[in-house]
Amino acid sequence: MRSAVPLAELTTLRVGGRATIAECAGTDALVAAVRALDAAGVPVLLLAGGSNLLVSDEEVPGVVVRIATEGVELAADSVTADAGANWDAVVAKTVRAGFGGLECLSGIPGSAGATPVQNVGAYGVEVADLLRRVRLLDRVSGEIHWVEPGDLGFGYRTSRLKHRSDAVVLAVEFVLDPSGASAPLRYRELAQRLGAAEGESRPAAAVRETVLGLRAGKGMVLDPADHDTWSAGSFFTNPVIAHNRVDRVRATIRDQLGEVKVPEFPADNGVKFSAGWLIERAGFAKGFPGPDAAARLSTKHTLALTNRGAATAADIVALARTVRDGVADRFGVTLTPEPVTVGVEI
Repeated sequence: MRSAVPLAELTTLRVGGRATIAECAGTDALVAAVRALDAAGVPVLLLAGGSNLLVSDEEVPGVVVRIATEGVELAADSVTADAGANWDAVVAKTVRAGFGGLECLSGIPGSAGATPVQNVGAYGVEVADLLRRVRLLDRVSGEIHWVEPGDLGFGYRTSRLKHRSDAVVLAVEFVLDPSGASAPLRYRELAQRLGAAEGESRPAAAVRETVLGLRAGKGMVLDPADHDTWSAGSFFTNPVIAHNRVDRVRATIRDQLGEVKVPEFPADNGVKFSAGWLIERAGFAKGFPGPDAAARLSTKHTLALTNRGAATAADIVALARTVRDGVADRFGVTLTPEPVTVGVEI
């Protein structure tokens, strides 16, 4: 174990207090560490890519178990990745090998094991669409078993694994298309860039290259030299407004902005609105609150809260509250943070 390690060094937001770290490079070591710490009653924080995590500036109690397992195995129509494997490296490996399926999820930072927890999604594709099964350690029974997608309660950017600590993801398996064709293109901007109609497919390699370009243009591909990428990606989820509230929200937006075209998308149990659109229309421009702030909205994308080099977790929290409350005050819509928080509340 290593003591007094700044978690700011291990999170993409580059914030977080000091902690004791247990590094686990193999699945057996990971299972043994979690079982031993649980048996001793020591608090455990699981950490892999650190891309969806906002950690307090205070010392983190207990032990941070760093999941550094990196195995990736291709089969005839699938890929299995250890929980700690770099997610974009997994996607890249499948595309290079001539498989399709995961290409729209290119460039997303973090680990493979986090993807089913969050039901990661981008450009019209979600992990739930392609997942075959997840290997879990049950921290209550101590058993290790594979779980089917139907048992994970997937929803928009959520699953039964999110915000709970009784299971540890050890590995994930995804279905792939051996033909090399991409998943059907459901995102208009991406389809247009590829000269395709929505619903058509294109070679996975071409789709991956285009997705990486689109994400980079929004500051959503990690680059140590670009502070717009010192973030947790999209900080707020797109709000899903229940059917019985949709007309009221639309009316509030019209009262505030006049007759405007509001980006809306169908969703389970309601209508999904664009969080980025609401943030901008609530008066928060790219780069808010200004060039001297330690924490700012990205200069490329208002949905990302960024560390300009010296921000603390408290700075990020203050900015998040300002944006959330501003949108709620103007439109009556409360945005929900996407990152997992440790030791802080927004």
